[in-house]
Amino acid sequence: MFKLIGAAIIIIATTWAGFEAAKKLSMRPRQLRQLKVAMQSLEAEIMFGHTPLKEAARKLSKQMAKPLSSFFDTFANRLESGETTVKEAWDDSLKKIWQSLALKQGEFEILSQFGETLGKSDKYHQQKQIMLTMAHLEREETDALDRQGKYEKMMKSLGFLSGLLLIILLM
Repeated sequence: MFKLIGAAIIIIATTWAGFEAAKKLSMRPRQLRQLKVAMQSLEAEIMFGHTPLKEAARKLSKQMAKPLSSFFDTFANRLESGETTVKEAWDDSLKKIWQSLALKQGEFEILSQFGETLGKSDKYHQQKQIMLTMAHLEREETDALDRQGKYEKMMKSLGFLSGLLLIILLM
């Protein structure tokens, strides 16, 4: 009886771990799409709305889903405090929420480089930087979708099958 209960617990735990790993693979493309939408909204606010950066960030924090809404809210708060530069506010906000994102180091570098140019030039140069960032995010999204297609089902199966293997080895 105890062996069956133990086996069930092992199967449930390893299957759950496999599904959690697959969830991270599916969250990455979704968050990259959200980032692209945020960049498009930021571009519209800068180009057509002539909105100051802190107000644009505040608007984005209300439009986006968590954890990106937290990122833009933190960014807007840091800008409003006036104690820091735009680059430092961007980097600090990015580092603060990075653990809650499913993104990779490459995306961190893309966003960090974008933060270095943010607010340093006229709106047309800023638009070019946003377009460049969106192109990089598009490339990363394509890669994320490929990885999701290749590995998501495998992660789910691997979780279940590793549980079965563990049970067989313990019996």
